[in-house]
Amino acid sequence: MPGPQPLAEGITNPPIDDLLTKTDSKYRLVLYSAKRARQINAYYSQLGEGLLEYVGPLVETHVQEKPLSIALREINDDLLTCEDGDPEDGINVPVVAEVDEGPEVLGEPSPEDTEA
Repeated sequence: MPGPQPLAEGITNPPIDDLLTKTDSKYRLVLYSAKRARQINAYYSQLGEGLLEYVGPLVETHVQEKPLSIALREINDDLLTCEDGDPEDGINVPVVAEVDEGPEVLGEPSPEDTEA
């Protein structure tokens, strides 16, 4: 007698229809989630080196969970917002994390941050 089926994760949980309400197009959602997944992956890579340029996952994660699944859950939980960047900066889809200290822009460090 088979047991209960495990709940699928990733693109099926949270549901894609719920995720599409968080951005104005599916293309922006793809760019938005992929950028955040790369940031999460870089965070995990830098843990051993002590270089923490990026913010880690904002939701509780599981051992084998993929960075894209984590990013999609963050977007669905409204922990991240997607805003249009300044066209002069060449930034189309910055990812902003809303943490207790206020909004913090995630992405490439600014020149002021790298000098310190």
